Amino acid sequence: MTESVLLYNGWVVTSYSQEQVTSPRVTPDGAVVFTGDRITAVGPRANLESDYPDARRVDAGGGLIAPGLVNLHHHFYSALARGLNPGTPMSNFADVLDRLWWRLDRALDLETVRLSAQLSLADCVRWGCTTVFDHHASPNCISGSLDAIGGAVKESGLSALLCYEITDRNGHDQALSGLEENLQFIEAHAADPRVRGVIGLHASFTLRDDTLAAVAERRRDGVGCHIHVAEDPVDVEATQASFGIRPVERLMRFGLLDRNGLLAHGIHLQADEYRMIAEHDAILVHNPESNANNSVGHLNTVNPTGHGCLVGLGTDGMSSAMLRALRSAFLLHRQVSGDCASGFDVLPDLLHNNVSAARRFFDEPLLGELVPGAPADIVVVDAPAPTPLHTDNLFAHIVYGASESPVRHTIARGRLLLEDFRHTFIDPVALAARAQELSPALWARFADLKWGTKYLGE
Repeated sequence: MTESVLLYNGWVVTSYSQEQVTSPRVTPDGAVVFTGDRITAVGPRANLESDYPDARRVDAGGGLIAPGLVNLHHHFYSALARGLNPGTPMSNFADVLDRLWWRLDRALDLETVRLSAQLSLADCVRWGCTTVFDHHASPNCISGSLDAIGGAVKESGLSALLCYEITDRNGHDQALSGLEENLQFIEAHAADPRVRGVIGLHASFTLRDDTLAAVAERRRDGVGCHIHVAEDPVDVEATQASFGIRPVERLMRFGLLDRNGLLAHGIHLQADEYRMIAEHDAILVHNPESNANNSVGHLNTVNPTGHGCLVGLGTDGMSSAMLRALRSAFLLHRQVSGDCASGFDVLPDLLHNNVSAARRFFDEPLLGELVPGAPADIVVVDAPAPTPLHTDNLFAHIVYGASESPVRHTIARGRLLLEDFRHTFIDPVALAARAQELSPALWARFADLKWGTKYLGE
């Protein structure tokens, strides 16, 4: 018989939604019971202790017991770039792509692809992220790359939506190979409960018309596209120069803009493009920390939201700490807007929007809720509330408290992956040691690669 686990002694947050409901969304001194991979009961601690006297007990230490976090845009393959010196000046975002990331992805082999995924997944566990959307590139080892990442995801215990980045910058044959890698992975994992696939696209300015036509022709109904859009003005300007059209309308013309579309960034778009995204029910993903790091600008989430867009949150490979990304979104919003009273209108919805987006890709209508029957994906943040906590001020408690606090427990589909701040299935020290062995050769391959890549290849 499957053992029940009683997670107790914490403030239970059943949802990140800001909507008012009749039942309380925040329960002080609450508890959650899960059996196998499902939540079986949620409520006051005293009631559940009485109802489940034989359950295994896990102490939340007075912290926040909340739904596991979702990251809508990550790049696992960046894990081994920490401290890497490109060895050449970079004066703009096009340089950053060409002289850093497009050299790193070409230097990867299957072993470093898998290790990068393992390192990033360990960080996801550490920061309470139980569902993550990854966007991968490794032009010199395309075939089998998604299987390598998918295997690491399954071993980690987390859930993930994976894709390979199709691009023509390394030639059209490689673009078609990237499409094949996506299609085989999507088909093989169509019924997998925890690992699914979509089609990955780099950005409009590195994709030829015949490549997008091939994607449109071979993509079956319901399969999404995960693409970078208007992260920097170069995407808009180069797309217009090459194709006479802006990126969002180009996606629409090829039939690639729909409710399963994930559009990362979207900073340099116009009002009509936000309306177009909203009309097609696509998802826009804000990546505040990465955008600040690359000096590409800041997405004013009020604008796309005002036009009806569903706006979620990602980390774009900068880290796996979603609550810190939320805090960054909030602080950058205030800095850019110049309004020290702003940020409480749209930004509190980001975490729930991530949940809403993730439900589109997994057969889990209760994903991201702490309610009976939902997947037992739970994070316990070590942030005991020093002042009254309720639904109306939950966002303030997260931004000003929980976002700076360590995660005590991470539970994914009923498995305690992080217990009392320690990994139980992943050994991050061993992974770091392995990375120390492999990264010098990776960095040497990187150093031998030239830059000056043409956006659309030869």
